[in-house]
Amino acid sequence: MRTHGWSGAAPATDEEAVARILAAANKAIDSHGADLSIADVARTLGVTRQTVYRYFPSTDALLQASAMVAATGFLDRLADHLAGITDPADAVTEGIAAAVEWLPHDKHMGLLLGPERSSTFSAEVTSDVALTFAGSMLRRFDVDWGAAGFSDSDLDELGEHLLRIIQSFVLDPGRPPRQGDDLRQYLRRWVGAALHAPAREPVRSPAPGR
Repeated sequence: MRTHGWSGAAPATDEEAVARILAAANKAIDSHGADLSIADVARTLGVTRQTVYRYFPSTDALLQASAMVAATGFLDRLADHLAGITDPADAVTEGIAAAVEWLPHDKHMGLLLGPERSSTFSAEVTSDVALTFAGSMLRRFDVDWGAAGFSDSDLDELGEHLLRIIQSFVLDPGRPPRQGDDLRQYLRRWVGAALHAPAREPVRSPAPGR
């Protein structure tokens, strides 16, 4: 790690350098949302743009890393909101609805699934980092998934499905957008109902010509 710049107080390790870059980026996101630049972050830290690029190869990489740092706080808030809901269908319905309602107002998490950089992050909704986030979200619910018949692989698939649903609602809320009870009734009917009995038998494609 090079020690040039850093406003005269160089970080002792690469880990500290990354933490300081992310802290500066988070402050910029609070002020400007997705409209931050590597140059702004570098200027705040007293380093060159090349120094920031050494740790984050692009602005999008920095934005995504900042969003994932914010994910812990988002998960804590969601877990508190869902505390005491033990039915899988009820928990998933309210979890999706809350995420859909909160994300447009969360500058940090909105960068991961929001419309500001949808062309870049749409492909990232099923990245390893995003899927890990979804799995952590489900496992924080007050649901006994094992007793309900869900395996770890079931939860991994469910996490991916929830990410796809949440991103779809955030990118295109509908005309008019579903909100409140209307949103929850829709999710309970078309998503929650599927959670009463996770499918075990593989679905086979029909033979050609049928």
